[in-house]
Amino acid sequence: MKILCIGRNYADHIAELQNETPAAPVIFAKPDTALLQRNQPFFLPDFSQDIHYEVELVLRICKNGKNIEEKFAPTYFDAIGLGIDFTARDLQSQLKSKGLPWELAKGFDGSAPISQEFKPVAEFPDLKNIDFRLEVNGEVRQQGNSSLMLHDFSKIISYISQFITLKMGDLIFTGTPSGVGPVKINDQLVGFIGEDKMFNLAVK
Repeated sequence: MKILCIGRNYADHIAELQNETPAAPVIFAKPDTALLQRNQPFFLPDFSQDIHYEVELVLRICKNGKNIEEKFAPTYFDAIGLGIDFTARDLQSQLKSKGLPWELAKGFDGSAPISQEFKPVAEFPDLKNIDFRLEVNGEVRQQGNSSLMLHDFSKIISYISQFITLKMGDLIFTGTPSGVGPVKINDQLVGFIGEDKMFNLAVK
């Protein structure tokens, strides 16, 4: 099982971090040890003083595929969940300033919490109109809709599969909207797709 992630896929998030808009999807990976399931708490690591939340829709791949055409891409995922791409922003900035890869800032243990349940694709009337949000301590911090993605689900799957074979059970984090910010001990993070609560995560 692989965890593949899309960076810079919402214009408002690109703007808030003052990044350049990419022509193609930005791909990075997290190891399977980053996965955090069943609403387990997230423990702040001691190597960073600036861990940020980034809520994202997550696709679950349902069959193997390579060089997938966009028109066939919807048949390669069967469910959509919600996750957090925790990012050590201070470490990421240090690595980026040196022109180095920033996997350590993204792929550390527990940096990829996902919802316990994934909603079947058939339950979504329009994959290009999915609302999702993140509440921190009862306050809405991030709100997004899949219509605002620069690269939609089909483009993401087609593009990745040109380079990396997708396999059943792989997870794809599809990018975060604006509103990212730091977490601290005792924060409670609750994620929703529409009005369905997908995870309830404590920071320790």
